Amino acid sequence: MLKTPAYAALNGQSPLAPYAIERREPGPNEVLIDILYCGVCHSDLHQARDEWGGGNHFPMVPGHEIVGRVSQVGSAVTRYAVGDAVGVGCFVDSCRTCPQCTAGQEQHCDFGMSGTYNSFERDAAHRFDRSRPTWGGYSTRITVDQDYVLRIPKGMPLDRAAPLLCAGITTYSPLRQYGVKAGDEVAVVGLGGLGHMAVKLAAAMGARVTVLSTSESKRAAALELGAADFASTRDPATFKQLAGRFDLVLDTVSAEHDYNAYLELLKFAGTMVIVGIPNEPAPVAAFPLILRRRKLAGSLIGGIRETQEMLDFCAAHGVASDIELIDIADINDAYERMIRGDVRYRFVIDIASLKG
Repeated sequence: MLKTPAYAALNGQSPLAPYAIERREPGPNEVLIDILYCGVCHSDLHQARDEWGGGNHFPMVPGHEIVGRVSQVGSAVTRYAVGDAVGVGCFVDSCRTCPQCTAGQEQHCDFGMSGTYNSFERDAAHRFDRSRPTWGGYSTRITVDQDYVLRIPKGMPLDRAAPLLCAGITTYSPLRQYGVKAGDEVAVVGLGGLGHMAVKLAAAMGARVTVLSTSESKRAAALELGAADFASTRDPATFKQLAGRFDLVLDTVSAEHDYNAYLELLKFAGTMVIVGIPNEPAPVAAFPLILRRRKLAGSLIGGIRETQEMLDFCAAHGVASDIELIDIADINDAYERMIRGDVRYRFVIDIASLKG
């Protein structure tokens, strides 16, 4: 076993602090990765502070936007070599045999994916081994089966690639699944870590993007990111002016808001996709859906194949996340700043600060 420096929450009330974990030597089909960068997702905060309730495992080492280089490979590894730039996203294993896993949708595994943290490793039969918790990317290295590792394309900045492994695929997948194409009208609700990636990706697909935000101060930033238009949702007139305009509304907001108002912005047979997770359930009226054959859908990250497709798409179109690079010692302050919305648009930890 390899003693590994990390940062962990000992319980849902404690700040993150230095913590030592053990990583295993790579098995035949596994690679050992020296972590260089790890993005900071809002779900890290929710889980580390036990805000989603139930099923959390402490001590907890968060982090599922991991980029690094392969430092060691198992005897049967064929896809990667020492020195390769690679990534690990939101999960590190799944059952591998259910219909979703065999279709490349491992995130929807019938038996539950093995999250990169706050979950459990699998045994030889790919069943959860509850004696082996998963530890995330707020650490200096990680051992992962090669089938759950992503290749970072050459030329992509590694620090700015890290958030693509969650924020990038979370927004790319619904844009692809619902067929966004050149000329489509797409509304992105919210301009944070998810929203800024949605704007970049939809614009790269040729869509005409409108950002809908409560913050008028974000107008200039939205246009710089590639949006064609911006509208303030604090102005009631916005919902009348934009009624029936959009082919797709991608809702990235995790605060409570009225889904029904945004459904009315869809064209006939348009789709609204939820990727943000408010703390409380939101009521949805039938009429906005029924009268115009609209669809309300949800989307959860993406499978390994689609995540690799997203990375390759981003490399081909010069898309990467806008980040603020931080030292690991600043992680608790970063959490507080995330709550205030004081980040443009994703914190990324320089893991060299943990190695020192």
